Amino acid sequence: MPVLDAHRTIDAVWKLESARIVAALTRMVRDVGLAEELAQDALVAALEQWPAAGVPDNPGAWLTAVAKRRAVDHVRRSRRLTQQQEQLAHELEQQRDFEPESPPAPEQDDLLRLIFISCHPVLPAEGRIALTLRLLGGLTAQEIARAFLVNEPTVARRIAAAKRTLAEERVPFTLPEGPELAGRLSSVLEVVYLIFNEGYSATSGDDLMRPGLCHEALRLGRLLAELVPDEAEVHGLLALMEIQESRSGARTGPAGEPVQLHEQNRGRWDQLRIRRGFTAMLTARRIGGTPGPYVLQAAIAVCHAQARTAEETDWEQIAALYESLARLLPTPVVRLNRAVALGRARGPRAGLAVADALAADPALRDYHLLPSVRGDLLLGLGRREEARLEFQRAASLTGNAAERAFLHRRADGIAPAAAPGPTLGDAAAEFLAREELDAGTVRSYGQTLRRLGLALGERRPLTTVTPEDVARAFTASWGDAAAATWNRHRSAVRSFGAWAGADSLADGLARRAGPGRRTEPLGPDQLAALWSSPGPASRELALWRLLHESAAAVRVVLALNVEDLDLEDRRARAGDGWVSWRAGTARLLPGLLAGRSAGPLFLADRRPGPARTPGPADLCPHTGRGRLSYERAEYLFKRFTRELDPAGEGFTLGRLKPGS
Repeated sequence: MPVLDAHRTIDAVWKLESARIVAALTRMVRDVGLAEELAQDALVAALEQWPAAGVPDNPGAWLTAVAKRRAVDHVRRSRRLTQQQEQLAHELEQQRDFEPESPPAPEQDDLLRLIFISCHPVLPAEGRIALTLRLLGGLTAQEIARAFLVNEPTVARRIAAAKRTLAEERVPFTLPEGPELAGRLSSVLEVVYLIFNEGYSATSGDDLMRPGLCHEALRLGRLLAELVPDEAEVHGLLALMEIQESRSGARTGPAGEPVQLHEQNRGRWDQLRIRRGFTAMLTARRIGGTPGPYVLQAAIAVCHAQARTAEETDWEQIAALYESLARLLPTPVVRLNRAVALGRARGPRAGLAVADALAADPALRDYHLLPSVRGDLLLGLGRREEARLEFQRAASLTGNAAERAFLHRRADGIAPAAAPGPTLGDAAAEFLAREELDAGTVRSYGQTLRRLGLALGERRPLTTVTPEDVARAFTASWGDAAAATWNRHRSAVRSFGAWAGADSLADGLARRAGPGRRTEPLGPDQLAALWSSPGPASRELALWRLLHESAAAVRVVLALNVEDLDLEDRRARAGDGWVSWRAGTARLLPGLLAGRSAGPLFLADRRPGPARTPGPADLCPHTGRGRLSYERAEYLFKRFTRELDPAGEGFTLGRLKPGS
């Protein structure tokens, strides 16, 4: 037999039989990792022998027999043999000529046990998916990596980590019973549907769909329906996948571009798959009980499949089903789908109200379908410019090339209104390109403004961004962040707003109080080391001395102007009060002033760019430089004091304030 034909046969047989072989071996050795290794030994034996000897009449039985003999050898070699294990090995030794007509019930139970252990909740989602495709789908790490567009070592690590976790947690190779069954079955169904969804709507890459993953999920769904025939949710999931897969031939155009559901040619829907889906749905209904999430989603799919045209779709029924689904499974994605249904059933205004309520939900922060849905609903209301910006934002969020191109085409199909000033993205880029910002500040500010651009749309005109928009974006991005993180991003927006002439941008962002710990002032030894250090420039040293001797707030000191100084009395006017200092500051101020008679006391390092000149109050008439910013002053002090800080992080300017 030609080697190539033999290898193709082995590959096909392995994909069909590997799950049953691994399941049977796992029951014997009680270790899923070891079971897969033994099964792989049988596969290697087939690759060595079949090309020369020919493919056996029953290749699955041959692989099973060889794998079981490997298991027997392993059991015999084990130092932890018990009398029961020896007996088991003896019995298996007598079964070298495996009979495929053996009672099927134990094999089916073993397969179901393998499904439950591969999808065990103790494993993370990516581990469950990789292990399921490996053990139950017979896919190699390379095939799984190619399907999910990750590298092969990543998949191999996930599989190895999953096996290690199962061994460390001592997950038993048993079937769950009673209340535990529902929870474990839910995890299994989740994994199967995750695999299907990645195939049906690929999250990344060039293609909209990956049919191989859809077919693998459908195979697993049919297998589950055979193994647990009395669970309505299993048949509901199978019905949902069959009906969704029936549309695959109509979901893309000639160039692979997405075609929306209401624009699809329903004559291209696969009627055989639809009938299979209807049959599975009838089985779920016959089993009865309270409809679960998969049965409800399948009912929605049935509504679409029953409509001969898009116009005949019963959107009121679909909206009612989503209402029931949202009560049972109130996830943000379900609520977003409900917004679509409401928009179709009761008008775009009703749908937009639901979609807008999701704008601050952290779970949808980077979900491209939220702005895509909003774009559709806004378009239905005639708000074309807003819709165009939402389609652009959706395109920036998706990782799928086909979907990104589709969304850009939708945006480009709407004539842009006359742009009132720069966009948010252009203004942010110009703000970050200023020469006076050091690399650390650019990196910090950049994190804030990039996230703001993703949340609000980088092509959105800056003049249309409101404090309410910024507040929603902050809630979604940093709602649960620590006070220091929230305040850092808030400070970046305040600086950006002040520079851009949009001071109100941060009005909806209240400063958060920290954990309430008292800031310890620097000790005498630390201060002495600071004052005697040869490193700091005259500006920094004067600022630090003044902060320490005056005990004034940092922002108050940075707001001082040269004309407000009274050098003889060692004080300066600050609002309605005074800031005073002692001899250390008095020695440094004349050198800092360098003949200046007006303007900010503490100046920035460079002149501002020509496009963004500060107001007269913040600009030195002698040098053309602006006022030193709080963020820059804080950064310089932290950087300089890293060597003095035992933690190596550097101190904040607030620690210069003397203790009581």
